[in-house]
Amino acid sequence: MNLQYLEEERIFRLDTPGTSYLIGIVGEEGFLGHIYYGGRLADLSGIKTLLRTEEAPYTPDTNDRERISFLDSFPMEYSFHGVGDYRESCVRVRDAAGAGAVCLTYVKHEIFRGKEKLPGLPAVFGGQDDVMSLAITCEDKALGLGAVLKYSVFADTDAIAKSVCFTNLGEKPLYLEKALSGCLDMDNREFDVLTLHGSWGRERHMERKKLGHGKFKVSSLRDGNCHQEHPFLALLSPGADQDAGEVYGFHFVYSGNFMAQAEVNQFDSVRVVMGIEPEDFCWKLEPGESFQTPEMITVYSEKGLSGMTKSLHTLYRKHLIRSPYLHKRRPILINNWEGTYFDFNEEKLIEIARQSAALGIEMLVMDDGWFGDRCDDSRSLGDWQVNQEKLKGGLPYLVEQVKALGMQFGIWFEPEMISPDSRLYREHPDWAIAIPGRRPGMARNQYVLDLSRKEVRDHIMEEMFDILHSADIAYVKWDMNRPLTDLHSAALAPDRQGELAHRFVLGMYEMQERLLAEFPGLLLENCSSGGGRFDPGMLYYSPQIWCSDDTDAVERLAIQESTAMLYPLSTIGAHVSVCPNHAVGRNTPLETRGFVALAGTFGYELDITKLTEEEKELVSRQTRLYGSLCELIREGDYYRLASYQENHSYDCFQVNAADGGQALVFYTQVLNETNRKARFIPLRGLLEEARYVLYQADIKTEELFVYTNRIFSGSVLMKAGLPVERMWGDFQGRLLYLKKI
Repeated sequence: MNLQYLEEERIFRLDTPGTSYLIGIVGEEGFLGHIYYGGRLADLSGIKTLLRTEEAPYTPDTNDRERISFLDSFPMEYSFHGVGDYRESCVRVRDAAGAGAVCLTYVKHEIFRGKEKLPGLPAVFGGQDDVMSLAITCEDKALGLGAVLKYSVFADTDAIAKSVCFTNLGEKPLYLEKALSGCLDMDNREFDVLTLHGSWGRERHMERKKLGHGKFKVSSLRDGNCHQEHPFLALLSPGADQDAGEVYGFHFVYSGNFMAQAEVNQFDSVRVVMGIEPEDFCWKLEPGESFQTPEMITVYSEKGLSGMTKSLHTLYRKHLIRSPYLHKRRPILINNWEGTYFDFNEEKLIEIARQSAALGIEMLVMDDGWFGDRCDDSRSLGDWQVNQEKLKGGLPYLVEQVKALGMQFGIWFEPEMISPDSRLYREHPDWAIAIPGRRPGMARNQYVLDLSRKEVRDHIMEEMFDILHSADIAYVKWDMNRPLTDLHSAALAPDRQGELAHRFVLGMYEMQERLLAEFPGLLLENCSSGGGRFDPGMLYYSPQIWCSDDTDAVERLAIQESTAMLYPLSTIGAHVSVCPNHAVGRNTPLETRGFVALAGTFGYELDITKLTEEEKELVSRQTRLYGSLCELIREGDYYRLASYQENHSYDCFQVNAADGGQALVFYTQVLNETNRKARFIPLRGLLEEARYVLYQADIKTEELFVYTNRIFSGSVLMKAGLPVERMWGDFQGRLLYLKKI
């Protein structure tokens, strides 16, 4: 980790353990140019030639007649709008006269150890020993706009955090119509672009394509309920794969509307930008007021996608997740949603808890349907009082009965929503987001509460706190089941309506911050119709996020693979559900379902009372298996070995202890084939000189691991491969355990 300003060269140098990032100040006006981002440089001699200021059109200092040509080709560190750069801008501002041009140039800078918090926003963090930060102050004097470009580098990972803070330095209001978080300009190297797309129940599937001229953009206007696109984009060199090639990864620490775009221009240079989606965004800055953008994470890897994955996993484990559960065993939970839906009472829940506790399950989570008059999804959201007819004796009685069985208790909320058929809506119809005079759109029979309003947030939090203080509740599932539409707030002035979408996200963040301050030991799991709000911003508040409402083990292979490319396994909410699966109708062996769910937080999503005795015995052994492996899965290094998304036949990944002393290999044979031999799968991250003994997990036997009487050297396993025999049938899972001897 190194961060310095080379005064003679007018270069900022930002070094991580394996990368260098260079910014240059150019000309008398002080344009900020991006020089280089890639593998760490030992010597910078000649590096400034990458700015191309010694070739036409030169700089405005020497060739002002071609100022526009300069601005339209110069590799900008942070691009701006309306003065000659026709590529994608990062900032657009409308002043009191209606003009929209911006030109930001260097004023001063500060380098310091540690990292400042971003007010009201989730952000990566670190102390003086493991983080260094740079703040470059720029200004547009004609506009009266100041901008501080913020950067942080880390001692333990090849990631850089970027954001921008704008301030109105003038005497009249300014309107930010676009305020992105970062930009990267560089020459094109025939890049591919990798993104994650999907829909409800099939979130985050990888899509890779050639990056051509023009603009390639992924974005969302759903404000936090986005299964369709993920706030991520990567550029890959030709042929780059898991182990080799260059990868530039970009990830957004935010839970609302976003855009991520890569553009190739007329000169074959690439510009990547990321930030809040400008559509539906306009922020009024009164004189002296500031606006802070969310944080953008950039990662460079010379070792393919696995290098990017390792950097992001390290960053999020050490510098983003704050929960006391980060390095603690998560309780094995059973959620009653797919087991009962709305049809339950306290007797049914207690019986589920009783049979679950006998099988080693450690927490009962009561999902939707416990409050107001909530017998279906058409009513009562916002009325957060216990339904005493459904839960006789109330919540304290139910929780005490569950605790008496040796289990913890968790509960479901959807705090951001309101049903038209609810007491709250009848009393406060203006608390719902809606445009006056226009019939608002509903989704799942519900509207969205206006969380930009303090009185709305206060009311919901008071009701949640009353519930959570009434009984010993260890876990909260925070859900969000529809996107935003009909953007209008009854509490915002007409020229501030463009702030609503962002203010909604800020309000949600404030509510979760208040929840954790009131209950610091709470295990919070975020959810949004499944995996619609799985993003780095939510990890700042919850150490785990529900990955998808599709709990089918085969479908989950692709969803969990793409998720694990960016996020540690410990963050991935994964459960064993019943068959036929409720999403796709597939029948999958219980053993396979367990192995897939083990690569996450692990739990159950079914009615345990309806299982056969044989199935219950297998559940008992699965919970014991989780107990023996949860620390390795939670803390281990992740390696992707084979992708079902790519080969359409089988899936395989590996989790290693940091010291290389033990490893798990998860293998799923999706489709069997006739007359095939065993596969040899090269492993990674082991000790070449060490010898490893191989065990196979088998939940059908009393001993969870079967000794295979096979010993391999680390070099053989990594270079020749681990043999995995064919299994009879489709959808078969295998979990192999290697231990150094």
